Amino acid sequence: MRVLFRVDASQAMGTGHVCRCLALAHALRSQGEEVAFVTRALGLDTQGVIESEGFRVLATLPSPGGAFAPDPAISHSVWGQVPQDQDAVETVEAARNWAPDWVVVDSYAFDARWHRKVARGLSCPIAAIDDLADRALDCDCVIDHTHASNHQHKYANVIGSDRTRVLGGPRFGLLGPAYAHAEQYAFSDRVRSIGVFMGGVDAGGHSITALKAIEAAGFNGPVEVVSTSANPGLATLREKILARPNTMLSLDRPDLAGFFARHDVQIGAGGGASWERCCIGVPTLLVVVADNQTPVAEALAAKGVVALAEEPTTKAMTDALFNLVENSEKRRSLVENSRALVDGRGAERVALALSSETLSVRSARQSDACLMFEWRNHPATRTVSLQSEPLGWGEHKAWLDRVLDNPNRLLFIGEIGNRPVGVIRFDFEASRASTRRAEVSLYCDPDLHGLGLGPALLRAGEAAADPALIEARVVEGNSASHRLFAKCGYRQAAPTRWEKRRETANSDASQPPSRRLAATSER
Repeated sequence: MRVLFRVDASQAMGTGHVCRCLALAHALRSQGEEVAFVTRALGLDTQGVIESEGFRVLATLPSPGGAFAPDPAISHSVWGQVPQDQDAVETVEAARNWAPDWVVVDSYAFDARWHRKVARGLSCPIAAIDDLADRALDCDCVIDHTHASNHQHKYANVIGSDRTRVLGGPRFGLLGPAYAHAEQYAFSDRVRSIGVFMGGVDAGGHSITALKAIEAAGFNGPVEVVSTSANPGLATLREKILARPNTMLSLDRPDLAGFFARHDVQIGAGGGASWERCCIGVPTLLVVVADNQTPVAEALAAKGVVALAEEPTTKAMTDALFNLVENSEKRRSLVENSRALVDGRGAERVALALSSETLSVRSARQSDACLMFEWRNHPATRTVSLQSEPLGWGEHKAWLDRVLDNPNRLLFIGEIGNRPVGVIRFDFEASRASTRRAEVSLYCDPDLHGLGLGPALLRAGEAAADPALIEARVVEGNSASHRLFAKCGYRQAAPTRWEKRRETANSDASQPPSRRLAATSER
């Protein structure tokens, strides 16, 4: 599968859009997908950043020329610096020969018109990374890793189609690969050092304001400031840092996981790095430096995930920082709450959701026993199982041995790339083998619920097992399974039973199912 990213960076918008696209690109590539980018020259070396991560840039669209009239229907249209119709045409032209299977766009400057034009031009679905919900969207997937009480409600007035899946919340945090297994912050009752990161561009010079606040709060310990070469006030920031004892500047770090983990308090802007700090579990003083950051920042503060400076001024930062440094119990609470919110695997979840149509099945093996045991005994699986009691290991192993030895019971593992994602089983009637009648049961990795993998797993299993009539029993109240079978063409024959008749690929019903399916299930 080929995935095209359309993303920009500039002094106005910063570098966060590129960072979250790169995080998703890494996750897709780890699954074996091909990835490429189209970007526009808006004053920062976006192409260089992307290529330094090992990804291909199909085209860097030309710098804007002449005056540009902002689109009144799009609050941030000025960030695109060209009419979105022009951008859509240029994007299609740049990517047509590459023929992507998905386009992932991360831009507040484009709306439903761009989505439709690019989808038609490249004949592929669109996924939009967004968190504003402030303009019309017409795409197949919205990815919003910010916190909201209900993401479906958040986008209800801007999504133009029932087909759009919303992957919403910090569970889908688009963090780089370093964060999945990053070292966690080790709590200290005493604040020994402070870290400052106010975004990749920090056009407002908020890093210097943070340093002034640190001085005013009376903290004399070590301070590390992180920035990038794109910071327009870098020279002034260097001067400020050189004038302050125990203060160092780190530039252009490939990831900030280690930086976040080694300081007892982080002062940071309320952008994408908020989720990185949560994943590391470091006490954070969050500073809103752009209007679009306010709703998320306030929600995180209300949940006790961050401390919040009311405004990006020296006084507001000083007051909030002093209170945070002096209150170890407050900092301990922030650590616990932030770690519970973000686990560092959000990019993998999004990548699996986009790749769901590539899901294939293989025959289960004895080596899958531990994986299946863990998934089957998870409370989320047991709640919707016909047998809801937890299984013992010996019982599970004996069951697996019986299933693998029974030619009329076909057990498959669903995979995307080399990543196991679910289990599906077909129990054929031994006495009616010629009728090709089977009962199906399936479950996914509980950590991957909500990604839309169920339909793909069911379709792949049906193709491999090739039954003519399939029956499924559903636990009463399991609305997710009812929706799954309805979506996949099953008919509800009773309140808790669904069935489906299908044309079989194999007309020779005289052979046992396992014999006829061997080649298919081992692909």
